[in-house]
Order: sequence, then C-alpha cells, then structure tokens
Amino acid sequence: LIYALAAELGFAPEDVVWVRETFDQSIAPGAKSYDFAIQQISVTEARAEVVTFSDVYFQPEKAVVALPGSPVEDAVSFADLREARWGAAVGTTDFTYLETVLGIDDAAVYDDQIGVFQAMQADQIDATVVALPTALFLTAVQVPDAEIVALLPPDEGDRGHGLLFEFGNPLVDWINEGIAALSANGTIDELKDTWLVADPDLPVITE
Repeated sequence: LIYALAAELGFAPEDVVWVRETFDQSIAPGAKSYDFAIQQISVTEARAEVVTFSDVYFQPEKAVVALPGSPVEDAVSFADLREARWGAAVGTTDFTYLETVLGIDDAAVYDDQIGVFQAMQADQIDATVVALPTALFLTAVQVPDAEIVALLPPDEGDRGHGLLFEFGNPLVDWINEGIAALSANGTIDELKDTWLVADPDLPVITE
C-alpha cells in the first residue's frame, strides 16, 4: 500500500524510507521521526486527541486466533467464546473488542502482542482476538502453530485503520488525496484481495 501511495504521489520506490518503532511509541503524543506510521493502527477518538490520522483505508474483520486443541475451536456463538480464557495487549482495540463486543470481563492484559503469544504458548490463555491482517501474519510467521479458528464482525466503535501522523501534521490532506485516488482506481481493493484473504471456509460468529 505504501509503495502504491508513493507512486501515486510522484515518488520512486527507493524514496520510501522505513523507520522501526513499537506500537506504543507510535500512538504516544509528541514529535515523530517519520512522516507517518502504518502499523494496522485503528482510528479512535482517544488516540485522535494526541496524534492525527489519515482517512481510513481499511476496515478489517476481527479474527479469533488459538492453538490446536483450544476450546474456542468448536465455538459457534459469543456465549461459547465467553467460556474460554482470553488475553490481549493493553491499550489496543483488540482488548476493547473483548470487553465491549464479546463481553469478556476477565481477559488477561499483556504489555504487547509478543506477551499475548507467549501466554498462549504457555497455556495461560486459550485465545486472542486481533484484526485479520495481524492474524494472517501471526499464524504464518510469528506463531505458525497457531491458527485462525473463526472470524468476527468489525467493531462499530473502531473506525478502521488509518495512517498515523504527528498531531497537526500538514501533510495529512495531501496523503488523503492519494488514499482517495487509490481507493477510486481499485488499487486498495486489489491489494486486499491479493494479500488479506482468509480461508473462505472459516466460520463467522456474529452473535
């Protein structure tokens, strides 16, 4: 997506420079050492008070991720999911989803996603919920023994993913023009259909 956006705005691929940063650092207030961040960051009202977001470019489904043998493998309802032990990273929309959508009031809280995955591997939790793009990477690279066992509807309180800027960055309007162009010409849909495809046979739990 970023290379497509760069091309739309007149930049060559080699003009794109990547800077590594943690999720917590990106959503924190203050100066940024880059123009914008893309880490599958959800746009929320609370975050928008200290950073500036682009227009939303993707509204992901949520995915239930677990290791084989987890009790969530046979879940068909939110009630079934509430019987499991859950965990998520602090400050994420994933944790908010567990509380406000699934009604999990005793989910374990971890400092970051790595802590969540380690807890799952140590049999401290049965499952976690993450945005579908995160789940695809998680199960392919980070914890290949884990699997996506079900899809869940998006959170109506989560506006979707946006690019994150230092608060008040004047580049936002220009970047939004590029995002709008990529949406209008079908590039974003093409990228989603190519790279963010889950198993079509996965169950979808909606209530």
